[in-house]
Amino acid sequence: MKVRVKFSKHGAMKFVGHLDIMRYFQKAIRRAAIPIRFTEGFSPHMVMSFASPLGLGLTSDGEYMDIEVKEAIPSKEAVKRLNEVMVEGMQVLSYRQIPEGKASNAMSLVAYADYTVSFREGKEPAGDWQEALSPFAALPSITVIKKTKKSEKEVDIKPMIRELCLTEDGRIFMRLSSGSASNLKPELVMEAFAAYLGIPFAPFSLLVNRVELYDNQMVSLEDLGEPIGE
Repeated sequence: MKVRVKFSKHGAMKFVGHLDIMRYFQKAIRRAAIPIRFTEGFSPHMVMSFASPLGLGLTSDGEYMDIEVKEAIPSKEAVKRLNEVMVEGMQVLSYRQIPEGKASNAMSLVAYADYTVSFREGKEPAGDWQEALSPFAALPSITVIKKTKKSEKEVDIKPMIRELCLTEDGRIFMRLSSGSASNLKPELVMEAFAAYLGIPFAPFSLLVNRVELYDNQMVSLEDLGEPIGE
């Protein structure tokens, strides 16, 4: 049986990198007595994959891990077991059965991500930057220099921004392309916004939270699964 686990990551855990999160869950699954399946061969390992690695320093309300288990455990029981062994800042939110086959793999399904961005105390730009967000979002094109390990190139990121607006509590909400075909980081959007405002970009002034991940039909990865035993 294939299972999708949704979890959140906050507090000091935002400084723990992706590889260490993988190792952490391997230990947590053992402690929680989740009957996970192992690969065969000389070096067996847990059948486990993550949807989309989260950048270091970012928090999240919607991270996903797919596993294969040897027997069914009711979703509520599995969530309870896992949360009993979670550290502060980590919480398992759901445990759902997903269809068999590669088409259901979380990593290949991700197409969009929701983020909220706010500023650290005392780091908010001067002036009425909120008033400038709507005109910025309405620009026909938003060109930035996108850096890779090998080169730099000029890219129009506007097609990768599905939604950009202010929330009721004054944070910036973004719905961005997030997948193997097209991937846009919220920090790059904020860098372009800073250039639009004519101010220096200060990446360490930002507090970025990933809210949810979706497939190309805008269905959340959680809603693609079904609760077990409920």
